[in-house]
Amino acid sequence: MEDGTSTSPGYRCDTAPGQDGFDYAHWDAREDCEVRQILDRIADKWSLLVIALLERRCLRFTELLRMIDGVSQRMLTRTLRHLERDGLVRRTVHPTVPPRVDYELTGLGATLHTTIKALVTWTEEHQAQIARARADYDLRAAAEQAEAERAAADREELARLLRPR
Repeated sequence: MEDGTSTSPGYRCDTAPGQDGFDYAHWDAREDCEVRQILDRIADKWSLLVIALLERRCLRFTELLRMIDGVSQRMLTRTLRHLERDGLVRRTVHPTVPPRVDYELTGLGATLHTTIKALVTWTEEHQAQIARARADYDLRAAAEQAEAERAAADREELARLLRPR
């Protein structure tokens, strides 16, 4: 059984919806939550790239491998199998020698691509704000680290001065 897969086939992590009507159980942090498993799968970097590339057209495995910088053959194979299993990608084997295998988004995969595109658009629109927030955070963290180091040095100096001779 795959890591993170619930041993109970019918298990869902349902609880009562929140005050706004949204079911926060969908964000359940337990490993055996089906929704979490699906989100983990579709939100990984290789799945996002495969879905984005297949939105344009049907592609062969070697084309995907060439287009996705840094992915290994094993990881791409694994990613495509997971996406096929989840019904997001369709795999078509053509009876030729050597066999030709094409991958394309299913209707379900296409609906996911729309959501991913919205997330990418949000990221592009807010990347400058995020960069500023990161820089501010890094400055604060460096100042806090320097202050902690100064305080530790002061304590060490005080301890040295107070040691009996």
